Amino acid sequence: MQLNTAKRASYDEGSLDQYLREISQYPLITREEEVALAQRIKQSDPEALDKLVRSNLRFVVSVAKKYQNQGVSLSDLINEGNLGLIRAAHKFDETKGIKFISYAVWWIRQAILQALAEQSRIVRVPLNRAGTLHRIGKRSASLLQELGREPTVEEIAEGMDISEEEVAKTLSISQAHLSLDAPL
Repeated sequence: MQLNTAKRASYDEGSLDQYLREISQYPLITREEEVALAQRIKQSDPEALDKLVRSNLRFVVSVAKKYQNQGVSLSDLINEGNLGLIRAAHKFDETKGIKFISYAVWWIRQAILQALAEQSRIVRVPLNRAGTLHRIGKRSASLLQELGREPTVEEIAEGMDISEEEVAKTLSISQAHLSLDAPL
């Protein structure tokens, strides 16, 4: 039996409310705990990964809320953001001196933007552009960790075989709805 739209929306809201109550119970961690957990994650400690991720789930919700009403439900955006958070936890290098959440925000946003690109558009972004976007994203994440701030388009393009214009175009594809007449 399929739920009608109003009942489904009500069910989704109830589930989301329950999830928000649950994650509010996870304590925040200190910078020192963050470093220790990151070191344990490098040694394949699943409990450390779980604790680092759980302590940052509320942040994922705050990021996901900025992208709601764009064709993907808030709960789906949160799920995708959580996947980005997990990816960030695996890749985080605590020796760079940057806070985990400063590093993770890029991975969270990328996961959410990818979900929006795949699920909210009538016309899908071409695979070659998605690949370029992924490479740009990896470079951007690396620079974010190295510099401790969001890198510029120039900094991203430097060291890649892509022009600044190409980087800017590719990034704009992931961030906005496009006209069918817009060049890809």
